[in-house]
Amino acid sequence: MKSTVIFVVVVVLVITGLLFISGKFVPSHQANAAQPSENGDRFTGAAAPDFELKVLDGKDKTLKLSDFKGKAVVVNFWATWCEPCKVEMPWLIDLQSKYGPQGLQIVGIAMDDTDEKTIVSFTHKMGVNYPIVQGTEKVADLYGGIDGMPTLFFVDRAGKIVDHELGLRGMDIIEANIKKSLETDASKMALLR
Repeated sequence: MKSTVIFVVVVVLVITGLLFISGKFVPSHQANAAQPSENGDRFTGAAAPDFELKVLDGKDKTLKLSDFKGKAVVVNFWATWCEPCKVEMPWLIDLQSKYGPQGLQIVGIAMDDTDEKTIVSFTHKMGVNYPIVQGTEKVADLYGGIDGMPTLFFVDRAGKIVDHELGLRGMDIIEANIKKSLETDASKMALLR
């Protein structure tokens, strides 16, 4: 009986450790993140919070989300230590190439505590073809606190969040959300003018 209890405790600890290491469970950057709406989704339909962050390897340039007005944007919170992020990044590179000509812009927000050189070296090695900016706690808080990585927010051409994903999802799910982001109707586009 005692050995069974010890075995169960060990299994629970191992699973918890694996989830933490894989990026599925990472402590929130904000203890009191935004509360879910009545339908349980605190993001969909809301205006995507604007931000201004330093472009890594951008020679002191900054990037604002509002710079991409009229484009569909994928805001990707990630880190170099996040194993699921390393799996997802080649998909994002391919999707940027495929949908960029249709008005898609992916923006990677690096949430690393490491130096810029390490992040830039990593993104060059991966062949990233979209801008990478240095994330901050303030921006993470604007997006409700980041509960794990990768975290993706899909923003339509009108600047509204159409969906979000926490953790590693299949490329097909990411692509379906990109298509939703690109399909902003004419009435929303009229508001942009």
